[in-house]
Amino acid sequence: MSGPDVEVQVLDPRLQAWGLPRYQSEQAAGIDLIACLDAPLEVFPQAQAQLVPTGLALHMNDAGFCALIVPRSGLGHKKGLVLGNSIGVIDADYMAQCFVSVWNRNPTGEPIVIQPGDRIAQMLFVPILRPRLVLVDEFSASSERGMGGFGSTGVGSTPG
Repeated sequence: MSGPDVEVQVLDPRLQAWGLPRYQSEQAAGIDLIACLDAPLEVFPQAQAQLVPTGLALHMNDAGFCALIVPRSGLGHKKGLVLGNSIGVIDADYMAQCFVSVWNRNPTGEPIVIQPGDRIAQMLFVPILRPRLVLVDEFSASSERGMGGFGSTGVGSTPG
């Protein structure tokens, strides 16, 4: 299955040697993003998030989708390297270099070292709905949940 074309500019020629970002398997959801650093980067526990260049710029030019930058599962679970902003959104009209915000969530310990050329995050392309927002004084219908707030459906399992 193929999607729309995305124009990609390689801003860092080292990507040619390290390997251009690509899907790592036939059914992978995201492409791995590579740290285009000039030297190893130490990310200390609980320190301020740092931006890592990817060496790529995109041009999607279609408001029907966007790119999301998300963590690589193993780095977050095994090492504690997560995204400083939880998830990165690349809008269809953004054309500058993409960066990955990294943060070491570990409470203490050694820094996580990112080497130039390491795969540090992944990029997913997802469809976007842009509904028309209609201001109302009252909703036109009700729902089963109604005005139940945050956590109002409970945490236990549902019988049956």
